[in-house]
Amino acid sequence: MNMPLADAGRAAMRARARMVERLRTQGVRDEKVLAAMMQVPRHQFVQEGLAYSAYDDTALPIGFQQTISQPFVVARMIELLRAGRELGRTLEVGAGCGYQAAVLSFVAAEVYAVERIRPLLDRARENLRTLRRPNVRLKHADGNLGLPEAAPFDTIIVAAAAPSVPQALKEQLAPGGRLMIPVGTGDQRLVLVERQGGTFRESRLEAVRFVPLLTGTE
Repeated sequence: MNMPLADAGRAAMRARARMVERLRTQGVRDEKVLAAMMQVPRHQFVQEGLAYSAYDDTALPIGFQQTISQPFVVARMIELLRAGRELGRTLEVGAGCGYQAAVLSFVAAEVYAVERIRPLLDRARENLRTLRRPNVRLKHADGNLGLPEAAPFDTIIVAAAAPSVPQALKEQLAPGGRLMIPVGTGDQRLVLVERQGGTFRESRLEAVRFVPLLTGTE
């Protein structure tokens, strides 16, 4: 027998609260990020048959050989990008099902999210519509090229691993801007790029595992 909607909603809220407490124990300290993670119903962004795992700390398949990132990685990347500053105008490369864009919408002034796979973009748009987030814009585009028509960006966050940091993304950073991207074809590391005038400072951070950043659109 299916659970009544009200009971299902309360169960999801409790699961989300447990997820946020787990993020705290894992070292996430930014209260604004934790509040955003609490706001977004992750179970609405995963495939229906996987909803029971929506609040586990794991990546889940969303079709087209893509995944929704594990909650800790989403929270950690955003926390690192926010450290000591606001996110401002933000570009997300690899919108996927729209989950990270939804989280970003609660901590950034504006969110531009690009996705190269049209059916995934359509799904992200549908998922985000139910949340009514007015500061998110989605576009079908090759993320390697960024989104030059909306640049410069204070923040760029990439949800797929590249062999190196795409030059187009670095050039679309505003002065003082930050870019977070997984880099590597085998072993991957998060790389934080900070623009300081005409120079770019790169810091290699923890090991991660992401799907590859591909070129072109489909």
